[in-house]
Amino acid sequence: MEPVPFTEEVSERKVSVVGSELVENYTVYIIDVTDGQHRWTVKHRYSDFYDLHEKLTAEKKVDRRLLPPKKILGKNSKSLVERRQKELELYLQTLLQQFPQATPTPLTNFLHFHLYEINGITAALAEELFHKGEQLLQAGEVFSLHPLQLFSVSQQLRMAKPTCCNGDAKTDLGHILDFTCRLRYLKISGTRGPVGTSNIQETSLPFDLSVFKSLLQIEITECSSQQIRGLSSLRSSLVTMSIHRSTESMMSILVPEASEFSQWEPEGVESGCPVTAVIPVWRNLTTLDMSHNCINSIDSSVKLMPKVEFLDLSYNQLSSVENLQHLYNLVHVDLSYNNLRVLEAAHTRLGNIKTLSLAGNQLDRLTGLTKLYSLVNLDLSHNQLAQLEEIRNIGSLPCLEKLNLSSNPICIIPDYRTKVLAQFGDRAAEVCLDCKATTEKELDTVEVLKAIQKAKEAKDRMSGSDKKISEETRLSAAAPPLLSSSSSSSSSPLPSSSSSPLPSTCFLSSVAPPAAVTSSSSSSSTSSAQQAACPSQGNHM
Repeated sequence: MEPVPFTEEVSERKVSVVGSELVENYTVYIIDVTDGQHRWTVKHRYSDFYDLHEKLTAEKKVDRRLLPPKKILGKNSKSLVERRQKELELYLQTLLQQFPQATPTPLTNFLHFHLYEINGITAALAEELFHKGEQLLQAGEVFSLHPLQLFSVSQQLRMAKPTCCNGDAKTDLGHILDFTCRLRYLKISGTRGPVGTSNIQETSLPFDLSVFKSLLQIEITECSSQQIRGLSSLRSSLVTMSIHRSTESMMSILVPEASEFSQWEPEGVESGCPVTAVIPVWRNLTTLDMSHNCINSIDSSVKLMPKVEFLDLSYNQLSSVENLQHLYNLVHVDLSYNNLRVLEAAHTRLGNIKTLSLAGNQLDRLTGLTKLYSLVNLDLSHNQLAQLEEIRNIGSLPCLEKLNLSSNPICIIPDYRTKVLAQFGDRAAEVCLDCKATTEKELDTVEVLKAIQKAKEAKDRMSGSDKKISEETRLSAAAPPLLSSSSSSSSSPLPSSSSSPLPSTCFLSSVAPPAAVTSSSSSSSTSSAQQAACPSQGNHM
């Protein structure tokens, strides 16, 4: 059957028995029910028809002769089945004509109106809440609804007709409204494809959540953001919101009004630019779980949830992390299984978070995590980390206690655990790596590695000092020093006039000294050399 959306009009209902099939030793009749453009299939054996008829004759005074009689012999013969098929179809058509508006509950259940037809759905839900509603509210349990049920309630409220269509007070719509006004925990679970045996597509059914006045927690799964209406009416009460497999953007959920305005700002924010709308914030929302969607960016809609502490955006299509600096109370962030390759200067957007999951991304560097000083729990499993040097970027984080690096290329390095723990220095004993506590043996090995590292660093420092001294020696040897009075090999001191600066041409260091000098010629040769080198001072000698 071709799936079609559920329309709002009250349509004519039809029924026909379109075939039969043999199941074990009895015949099952295939019934096709039509409500406007919507169809579904029901299967019943003759005994089910008989039970229905017994209830209708007792409760609604239906003519007992209306149902074709039982057959004991030849009940599965082809001729009997074909004849009975036509008779049962006429029987059902007569019942629908007899009860055009207030369909009796036995007939509603028999034709599955309580599953696929607006009146039947709301009547069944109202009766359930009449019996169990107060108990559910007192227990504080999560109550589950389907989009088709919510759609039916929304449509019933729009129709100009009594809230109790079949005359049974237990099925009055008021039981639903009283329950929804006081309910605190709601789960909405949709379906992809047709609902049951019908051609109804739940993702095409708009439903209104404004009937819920006291919700603290809501979970929506397998819906479309276009069909969710009235979610903004929960901004003043909602504490926890979970949206799964339902949206491609955060904006469509957090700011559904954004499509109506070209410019908007959260309430309480002063803006220097002209705006066309001021949007109320989610006053009490502390937990937002939008995992398992198709979100590719963290847009500016997060400005509307300033109190959020827990944010789960795992299993999306994020390639960057933006706008989270607006969430001043953020403590736990899950960005696992996205498309993150680089995470630079993470502290400028993630602030003082304590838990961060980046598992299942494509990270090969950790330089952006060096200043997450409040981080206690970090999950980096299933990434592309291959170098031990990258661990140094998080080795100095003072509060880190739990680190998961499993399923990274780095894990194949020999003695991987001790080499990673050694990057934490004196805090190695405080770190739980890959969900395994550090053992005493590993700590002993870490101490050895630390000692080796310190020795290497000391050696590098000494080597650096030796190089520095050698360089200074080389430079001093290359630079010619000035001649002083003490540098003369003569036993007699220079005259007093030699204390004045010598001419720049008077350098002895540039002349290599003789290899050997005898004592008898020392004085005369030195004097001759001085006179030859400094002719201007020869007159004073």
